[in-house]
Amino acid sequence: MGVTFDSWQHGVGSIALGKRKDGKYAATVGGVVLSIPRQVGKTFLIGMMIIALCVLFPKLTVLWTAHRTRTATMTFTTMQGMVRRKKIRVHLAADRSDGIRTSNGEQEIRFKNGSVIMFGARENGFGRGFDAVDVEVFDEGQILSEKALEDMVPATNASRQASGALLFFMGTPPRPVDSGEEFTNRRAKALGKKAGHKVRRVGGNMVYVEFSADGDADPDDQDQWRKANPSFPGRTPVESMERMREQLTDDDSFRREALGIWDASGTPEVIDGDSWARVLDPASMAIDRLTLAIDVAPDRSIASVSLAGQRADGLWHVELGEQRKNVEWLSPWVTSLAEKNRLHAVVVDVMSGLVEVRKGRNYLIGTDVVVTLAAAEGRDMAIASGQFFDAVMESSPKLRHPDQPQLNVALSVARKRPLAGAWAWNRKDATSDITPIVAATLALWGAQKDDVERPTRRQGTRTAVIL
Repeated sequence: MGVTFDSWQHGVGSIALGKRKDGKYAATVGGVVLSIPRQVGKTFLIGMMIIALCVLFPKLTVLWTAHRTRTATMTFTTMQGMVRRKKIRVHLAADRSDGIRTSNGEQEIRFKNGSVIMFGARENGFGRGFDAVDVEVFDEGQILSEKALEDMVPATNASRQASGALLFFMGTPPRPVDSGEEFTNRRAKALGKKAGHKVRRVGGNMVYVEFSADGDADPDDQDQWRKANPSFPGRTPVESMERMREQLTDDDSFRREALGIWDASGTPEVIDGDSWARVLDPASMAIDRLTLAIDVAPDRSIASVSLAGQRADGLWHVELGEQRKNVEWLSPWVTSLAEKNRLHAVVVDVMSGLVEVRKGRNYLIGTDVVVTLAAAEGRDMAIASGQFFDAVMESSPKLRHPDQPQLNVALSVARKRPLAGAWAWNRKDATSDITPIVAATLALWGAQKDDVERPTRRQGTRTAVIL
């Protein structure tokens, strides 16, 4: 047909159309999922694959859907140009429209052998009522509802193709406002991680391809552009990437659309609910190495103080001490506890704005409480996050918590972000408050450290903490 593909397109095509020994598509059950940035060439690849399948297999029925009418129409226009190539158009239906129909709102490409590609928008209900469909392409897969799948997937049950039906899901990482659960669940399944109760693991039946830069990539690093986009700078010129960089003024938008980086909301829970419930102990209490840690939300609208320490049985304990709006309450509240209890440490993020230096020592601002500094944007937070995770997820967990709603909710909306060669906590979205779990993580880190600053010079034997 006179079509040439890049190396990565050959690879994706070979895997997507791979068959088992029985002649069935290897991905006929799980489908082919492509999380690929813009300006790479995924529409050309899948479009040409579909056209070739239509020519090779008579009476192949294909539904190509997008979320929006505009996107479906643009793809239809693009594929009209593709099928009008000299060596392809000879396969189109011989009628007055040359196989391309746009009348009565129908957008179709028909072939001489009875194969057809139909285009439509899911927002208009396209896909309902079809049967004996052989291939379905879900464009804009990051905006794909369960309802749309209920309408369309059953139509492939009566596929007449000996190799089975195929489902393609292709898109970019979902935005926080997108209904991206279905796309996210497929990614979670491919990565072998639980993203919710709807995930059902069935091994070896899905193709998943993701092109993305490193999670902590500099948006202006052209080496990261190459990593995310194998068509750059050959088929995707520098100017195209620079145009997106210039016009997508929000860094997060550029990271998603141009670099293929998933937001934290698109990743599974770091610690799932079942594992967290496994270390629940309503009677848990720390009696030694009592440590407080403070975490403040980025906009300083809310802050949390959490407690960690060691129990009588040697296990570690964490709990939320207090959570309130703003930050003015922090210094007097922590001071009150420090005066009443013999604390092991008070941990504060070095960038929190809550620390003042006097005579070479770090104090909680406006108090005489000496604090231990933690670099929440560096190695300390990465180590603390790993320690917290291990303490919960090991086969014999070393951590317990008393089942507090605020801490449970914070954990459920906490996600990962790359940091210092490891990872740290990140918010699922801008509205999520993870200060209780971040504070608990830093408190556990401080409780387990020996080289900490003692908060006060108070002497005594009291080890109980009053919250």
